[in-house]
Order: sequence, then structure tokens, then C-alpha cells
Amino acid sequence: MSRGVPSAGPPRPPLLRVSGIVKSFPDLVALDDVSLDVHAGEIVAVVGHNGSGKSTLVKILSGAYTADAGTVELEPGTGLHIIHQDLALIGELSAAENLMLVTAGGAGSFAPVHTRDERDRARELAERFGEAFDIDAPVRDLTPAQRAIVAISRALDGWTGTSNVLVLDESTESLHRTEVDVLFEAVRRLAADGAGVVFVSHRLDEVLGLADRVVVLRDGRKVADEPAAGIDHGRLVELITGSAAAAQRERMSATVADAEPVLEVRGLRGGTVEHLDLALRPGEIVGVAGVLGSGREAVPALLYGAVPSTADRFEVAGRAYARPAPAESLRRGVAFVPGDRARLGAVRELVARENVTLPQLRTLTGWLGGISRRRERAEVAGLMRDHDVRPQRPEQGFGLFSGGNQQKIVMARSLRDGPGILLLDEPTQGVDIGAKVAIYDRIEDAAAEGAAVLVSSSDAKELLRLCHRVVVMRHGRAAATLAGSDLTEPRLVAEGYGLDAPDSPNRSGKPSGPAAPSHELEEQP
Repeated sequence: MSRGVPSAGPPRPPLLRVSGIVKSFPDLVALDDVSLDVHAGEIVAVVGHNGSGKSTLVKILSGAYTADAGTVELEPGTGLHIIHQDLALIGELSAAENLMLVTAGGAGSFAPVHTRDERDRARELAERFGEAFDIDAPVRDLTPAQRAIVAISRALDGWTGTSNVLVLDESTESLHRTEVDVLFEAVRRLAADGAGVVFVSHRLDEVLGLADRVVVLRDGRKVADEPAAGIDHGRLVELITGSAAAAQRERMSATVADAEPVLEVRGLRGGTVEHLDLALRPGEIVGVAGVLGSGREAVPALLYGAVPSTADRFEVAGRAYARPAPAESLRRGVAFVPGDRARLGAVRELVARENVTLPQLRTLTGWLGGISRRRERAEVAGLMRDHDVRPQRPEQGFGLFSGGNQQKIVMARSLRDGPGILLLDEPTQGVDIGAKVAIYDRIEDAAAEGAAVLVSSSDAKELLRLCHRVVVMRHGRAAATLAGSDLTEPRLVAEGYGLDAPDSPNRSGKPSGPAAPSHELEEQP
């Protein structure tokens, strides 16, 4: 029996029963005979590749799509509450007004929140998640984590958990670790009070830490429905991908340290970085770790020149210049993949072909200066094959691809001209396990071909998987550099928080700060 489901008394019918759902589009069967039950007190995770059918299932539950066949049944008196990945907030309204849309004025009311009681209630809802922010600020001006808290608080307002089903559709995507912990504690309380919960996520550690049962979708079909207690990370990857996880590649030999740096910076400052010395060598993958606000998230953009910076010295390929700028970085063979691909990494209104070739069109121009569309289409088709973009449709709008395939397109663009230096910010954020493995392969291929690679990531496992050494940031400065036998998950977490690691020879047994999470440094947008 799962941990949330009562074990005494006769079996009760499920709060939610999905039976034999089929949903097809002109060139795709998105769901093929998918069934699942959710009982009172149970947390059911739904996982799978991008394109596996997760989003289609949620849209059918919400009523946005109508199934071609099959049924969705709720136990009489049961309410269904869905928090979508896009959060369904109104950016022009304040956080307080978004929180009170339904309870204060009705679903169709956009009247401002005026009364002190309404404002106090909105502030109380937001602060349940430990996040104090200006509830009068427009939602569009809030951070992604704060916007997620507004949506989650609104969904949880006004019900105790009895005869309700809560669907969380990738709702932790914008939350960092402490906010995820608070949310999960609230979800467990709701389940303990009798609610059913459907948790849709690609974050496998979160799935295994929260769910009672795991339903796995692959290519639109349900391939597993098993108790979470009997599944480990490797088994879950195998169920999702249909094959065993590839073994981690051996780290590069230490001889890379003897090579001359292709990028060297001394005294880098800007954003949340106060001072950083860094050198990148050809064939090396260097990680940057740290908790939210440590400076880690600013490093790639500073090195590329996407945000203003100063430095005592900055050299690329042995040639110094005053400060990095995007045009100059591109000319010198530096490529940058930003963490926010939708806003900073691509032009959503353009098709995939245009996004891939836009930064460098000169290689496609003829002697009269015109672009050879034939050469452009052939080159982009080859890149989409190499990067396993699905579907391989160069003329499809960028925004119509799944998150993982969008990131593959951005990676294809960045690697198109064989950069000497590759700067990556959260390269697999918001992608499923299959896309993640494909992106890891491309990163390692780039290093094997001689590129110097920098990876800034909040995912400790990602850094361990990819990197030869990792610089850990704390308070805007490099607190430690870990390599070889020192490069372990406990050391990464401990150094990020300023704690003694369990395997540290200097461990005192007296932590110097709050307890660090066991499986990653910090989740962030």
C-alpha cells in the first residue's frame, strides 16, 4: 500500500479514473489507450520524454483537449485543480489581484483588491511558501519562483484536501530547492488530508522523493505503473528511455592542465560576481556551481559580454581586450547558450532554420551577397539530424517544438561553426531525460574536438557527469575548485553552503549554516 493511501477498511473507488484515453493529431498519436487511477491520499507521478504524452494528458484533464476515445471520471463531489506549466497568471495584475481573482470577485472579475482583509489574505497565502515579496507588484515583474508561488497559493486556497484532486504540471520548474521543499511539504499535507495528487515532472529525484506511485509514458503509451518504493533512479531512466542509462564517460586525463588556456580572466566583476579568476583550456569541461545568488548564474553571460562586466585582464586565444562584448566574442569563436532559451536563446517567431543560421549568415552567401537557401536548408537539415531534433522540420516555428527540442536547436546553432569556447548556462534546464542525454553527448563531443567548455549549473549530478573540475561560487567569489577524488556530490553541496562535507578530512561535525539538500545545490529558473 502506498504511504498516502489508507490501509484499513474496504477499497474505495478512486477520486480520479482515466480509462483508455486516445488522442491523435494529423501526424501524431499523442496518447494511445492510456489509463490511470488516483485514490484519496495518493501522490501519483507521471513521467516521460518530451513528446511522450504528458502535456496532452494534462490538457485532456483540464478540458483544453477532447479525447478521441476513453473517459475521465471524477468521484461525485470531487474537485479538480490544475496548476499548468505556464501558471495561467495575468501579468498586468498584481500578485494580490491574481491570488484573489476567484475568491474575491469571481472568475470573471478583474477588479483591483482594495480591502485590507483581502490584501492580508493574499500576503498570508504567499508567505506560506517562505517567500516575502511585494504583493502589489505586477506579476510580470516578479521572479519565476515568485510567479510559481502565486499560482500554487491560488490553487491551494480555500480547500482542505478532502474530495479534491490537485494536478501539478511541471510546477517546480521555476522553484529553487528550498521552495520545492516547502511545496512538497504542503502537497504531502494535502494528501494526508485525503486529496489525490498528480505530479507531472521530468525531475526524477523529485519524483522519487515525493510520489507513492509512478506512471511512465513513452511515445503516447503507458509502459509502467509501479510503486515508487520499488524504483531507483537508474530503473526510472530505463523505463523512460526504453534502454539502460549509458555509463558515464571516463574523465579526461590530467594532461589537459598542461595546455595553454584559450580563455583567461583575472578579477572578473559584474552582476552578482565580485571577483573571479578563471582559465579554460582546450578539451576541458569546467563547471561553475553554487546556490542561488552566489554568482554562479552570472558567469557565462559575463564572459560572453551579454551583461556589462569589468576585469583586470581578459584574454581569448592569448589576445587581450578591454571587456567582452557579444559581437567580438562571436568573432573570436566564443559561443553562448543562455539559461532562458525562450527569452534570450532564440527568436520564437522564427522557424527552426532561421534560428540556427541567424547569427552567422556569411557562410551561406554567394558572390553577389544573396543567401543560398538550398545550402541553408541542407546545412540545417544535417544539424537537426546530428542533434536529434524531433520532429526534423526546419520550417516549423521554434515555439512549436517541445522544450527539449528547442534546447537542441539552440545547441545546434551554438555548435554550428565549431566554436573554440562554449559557454553554457543551465544547458538541460526544463528538458526530459532523453534530451538531456543527447545534449550531454554534444557537450562532450565539443570538448573531444578541442573546445574549452564552461557549464554553469544548479544540478550537482549534471556537473559530476560532465566536468573535469568545478569552481564553486559563494558570495560572488570562487570558494573552492574541486577535481579528481575531491569532486563528489557531498563536497559540491557542502562548499556551496559553506559547510563541512561528510567526506572532508577537516570535518568538525559542527555545521556552519542551514542543512544542505542531499541531492542538488539549488533549483532555479
